[in-house]
Amino acid sequence: MLNDIYNKRIIELAGNIPRLGRLDHPDATATAHSKLCGSTVKVDLKMDGPVVTDFAHDVKACALGQASSSIMARHVVGSSASELRELRDTVRRMLKENGAPPEGKWADIALLEPVRDYKARHASTLLTFDAVVDAIGQIEKAQGPNAADQTGTDQAAAAAQG
Repeated sequence: MLNDIYNKRIIELAGNIPRLGRLDHPDATATAHSKLCGSTVKVDLKMDGPVVTDFAHDVKACALGQASSSIMARHVVGSSASELRELRDTVRRMLKENGAPPEGKWADIALLEPVRDYKARHASTLLTFDAVVDAIGQIEKAQGPNAADQTGTDQAAAAAQG
């Protein structure tokens, strides 16, 4: 049974995590911790408006948390705040509500789909997504009310590009 979630590709992702470490001067740092398994992911984020420009993370997690963090690190730079919030929500729905996995550059997250059958593993799988969204919220709060307007503009631009 557990072979479904700890497959070869998950182990490869977990063993090859890019962007490990810490940023010298992040715009925000956020930590997500699973009380159930003890996994922790700490992320440092830099943004220019609604777009992530730099990212680093310290990952002390099981193979699933490591694999999630590996996928995040491969695609987060250049992603927008609204895209990353939607990603977190999509992954949560995938695990908890039988939702479809994300597509496009985030398609590797489909490898984590078998985790939905193991509720005890949901928290560790979601850590990186929760920490990134937390860091984005910290940055937007520090930027003031215009940050939300930028995110809305970002969403409108993305919809127009369609």
